Amino acid sequence: MSEKTYPIGTVGTPWSNQEKQQWFNNQIIKRSYQQQVVSAIDELSQQFDVEQYGALEYEIKNYPLYVIKSRNWQADKPCILVTGGVHGYETSGVHGALRFVKTKAAHYSEHFNLLIAPCISPWGYETINRWNPAAIDPNRSFYTDSPAPESAAIMAYMKNNNIAPIAHIDLHETTDTDNSEFRLALAAREGTVNTNWNIPDGFYLVADSVKPEPAFQTAIIKTVAQVTHIAPSDENNQLIGVPQEQLGVINYSARKLGLCMGFTDAKYVTTTEVYPDSPTATDEECILAQVAAITGGLDYILAN
Repeated sequence: MSEKTYPIGTVGTPWSNQEKQQWFNNQIIKRSYQQQVVSAIDELSQQFDVEQYGALEYEIKNYPLYVIKSRNWQADKPCILVTGGVHGYETSGVHGALRFVKTKAAHYSEHFNLLIAPCISPWGYETINRWNPAAIDPNRSFYTDSPAPESAAIMAYMKNNNIAPIAHIDLHETTDTDNSEFRLALAAREGTVNTNWNIPDGFYLVADSVKPEPAFQTAIIKTVAQVTHIAPSDENNQLIGVPQEQLGVINYSARKLGLCMGFTDAKYVTTTEVYPDSPTATDEECILAQVAAITGGLDYILAN
């Protein structure tokens, strides 16, 4: 695996704008944000408030960006932020967020102000991509003056509306295409060599090393384990090359890395990682695992 190279660029040399344009020219639309995501958001607008918080205006296409909010927003209720589709290709993150709203949000809105941004990166959703059209990873771009409009839009919305969540759950997947495409593309873009090829077989969480809240992570893992299997660590007690802190949990320095889960001051934060390519997994199971991750986290907060 380590000898595989990406078909764009020169090994050891970071991409110029020419290579980035070549990469972009190879991307094609494979599914519809409007038909699969926006239509589902529209259906939810009868029970929840839907706001357009921005738009991505690319030469090829414009994409409206939406958040779904619980009605009767009350200043004395803690706010919960759920994000999906930061990496557009990670399908269950998008549809897990939507399914949570459809099936569980009414109950939890009694206790929380809920804010769900189900698809941060709609172009990535349509082209099944990790990056945006400029070959930028939105999930490494959550910082001031972000080069990714996907990241900048939701950060601006939160700031302009003075929304300070107590928890932020960011829904992701780890897929086999991480090895066949995305890790190779990243190494080519950066002019580096990829050395980590581990793909955990099962669900796991990425906590913030600055505020790991291990009991919160444990509660999520226990809830998700009722739906799908939790990823075992490798022979080095690691997941994706990172030491496992507890079963199914690793820690990243979220804000330092520009991760979505790190852009607010929320006390409770986590990034979910579902594995849809497991021989035993189904699309529905992956969606339900994302819903379980949200409810497990919220139940923990309610109990504590």
